[in-house]
Amino acid sequence: MSRMGDVLAGFHAAWEFESDSVLIRYERGIRTPKLLSALGERRIPLAAIEGVSLEPGRRGTVVLRIEPRAGADPLIEAAAGQLKEACDPYRLVLSAERDALAEYYADELRARLTESGPAQRFLVAAPEAPLSFKAYDAKASFDGRTVRFRWFWTGASSAKWKAGDQSFPVSELSGVEWRSPEVLEGYLRLRRGAAEAGNGPPAPARADQDPGAVVFGLGYGAVHESLPLAAAVLAAVRSRGAATAVPAAVPAVAAPRRAPADVAERIRHLGELHRAGLVTDEEFSAKKAELLSEL
Repeated sequence: MSRMGDVLAGFHAAWEFESDSVLIRYERGIRTPKLLSALGERRIPLAAIEGVSLEPGRRGTVVLRIEPRAGADPLIEAAAGQLKEACDPYRLVLSAERDALAEYYADELRARLTESGPAQRFLVAAPEAPLSFKAYDAKASFDGRTVRFRWFWTGASSAKWKAGDQSFPVSELSGVEWRSPEVLEGYLRLRRGAAEAGNGPPAPARADQDPGAVVFGLGYGAVHESLPLAAAVLAAVRSRGAATAVPAAVPAVAAPRRAPADVAERIRHLGELHRAGLVTDEEFSAKKAELLSEL
């Protein structure tokens, strides 16, 4: 950049341009998307950047965006294209009046880029452990070496209760699969090395029956809590030389029928959320009908 340490501030974030990186600091205000607030700040090496774009935004704004190289950022790899636009950590939204200034910095940044194509290793640091969050059926935690699932009696399936609380050393994992809690049947599934290599029993098709997975739900497994943990685990797996994480697009598998006891328990919990005002009448009716259809 023209001067090391130049800062360009926008809505919810500020970019500081250094000689070899861009330091992004996210605001912690109530209007800032929770994922960005949770990230705090991130240093993006220039080697992790493939391009820079500047486009018109909404309501009199412009959007300056860094285009990261494929495979350079564990957070983006774990998200697998599921993040909403507002949660994109590489977007800087500015008022349209600052268009010329944004274009200047975009040109300056482009002139310093020398790398392109997929990165051979992660170049952006993952969120730091320890990390934890509450899923619908368990508390998931990661201390940097081991992932642990502690089942909740109010949400865990009978299959998970029989298996008992789980601990997964990073050395035994081959990847992570994260399905956003903002879609139906979101989950975090750990890919185990033995099963992936065909040397162990295959994981159950349904995440709610798999002791290597936790399922999300209304109010559980929020993006700003579950995605940083998934990214940290994925980075730890890669750094230990484990197999590459599963592809973003996972083939659909016909789901087996749920056990009646599991359906009854989920409807009971859904009713509690409804009575607490966390679920609307329409959402309650739709989800209850969906659960009953799985019997």
